[in-house]
Amino acid sequence: MAPGGSALKEVLESTSTGMDYEVKMTKSEVHSNTNNKPTKSGSAGVGKYGMHSNNGVYELLECPVCTNLMYPPIHQCPNGHTLCSNCKARVQNTCPTCRYELGNIRCLALEKVAESLEVPCRYQSLGCHDIFPYYSKLKHEQHCRFRPYACPYAGSECSVTGDIPTLVVHLKDDHKVDMHDGCTFNHRYVKSNPHEVENATWMLTVFNCFGRQFCLHFEAFQLGMAPVYMAFLRFMGDENEAKKFSYSLEVGAHGRKLTWQGIPRSIRDSHRKVRDSQDGLIIPRNLALYFSGGDRQELKLRVTGRIWKEE
Repeated sequence: MAPGGSALKEVLESTSTGMDYEVKMTKSEVHSNTNNKPTKSGSAGVGKYGMHSNNGVYELLECPVCTNLMYPPIHQCPNGHTLCSNCKARVQNTCPTCRYELGNIRCLALEKVAESLEVPCRYQSLGCHDIFPYYSKLKHEQHCRFRPYACPYAGSECSVTGDIPTLVVHLKDDHKVDMHDGCTFNHRYVKSNPHEVENATWMLTVFNCFGRQFCLHFEAFQLGMAPVYMAFLRFMGDENEAKKFSYSLEVGAHGRKLTWQGIPRSIRDSHRKVRDSQDGLIIPRNLALYFSGGDRQELKLRVTGRIWKEE
């Protein structure tokens, strides 16, 4: 959500199912659901790093403070208790186990043992079955295609993560987003007193198209000193899959129109990153109000679009 913004619902006219209907727009404060917990997936006998939890070597490599796996430099106190470099600063150079001063002792033996290990990805239970040298594991996991996705909802900061089916259910049940079947759409975004709103995020809409899910975003923000609106599409999947699709957006009235054609961005990229890269249909506020008709005191902007699959 843009700084200082508000979450809004749009008046919606959908042609994706061949029917027109309207949902009155209301201004609503959107809060993170404090009961939403990050989705956890696991399999029997496998620990949180994708490694068998009964293996004593891996337990030795677990930091007693943050419980994450340790990477060089691994520190130890004079009594041999270890902890990771990040936590060394947090405990103010005092061993959390025996309270002795830590000093600057490296546990070179444990670092050497770790170097000889081959370990599975922590997302093994989500489908990644590759094996990596211990010190290559962390780098792989940062880009693993099986790693959980962050919730794509843009109206609030949401900490929920999961696979795509889990997030689709979460968006529907917890964020109450509009879900539509079809690859064409016709939305009408409405806001009274648009001159008073510099930053706003309208309610997310999700489309089921070609058996995949696409998120339609619409926001108001300042581009430099100019107030603008922006519409863009994100794909619920990885970037390589997103490149298989294209989409177009169009606004217009009075014999004039603006069009945009592009590739939907993966939800691996946050909505803020996509917005700041200006990768979508940008409409200056004055032009949006001109397309809205009337006395230009109320936003009534119709955005049409379609999604297609590249051959």
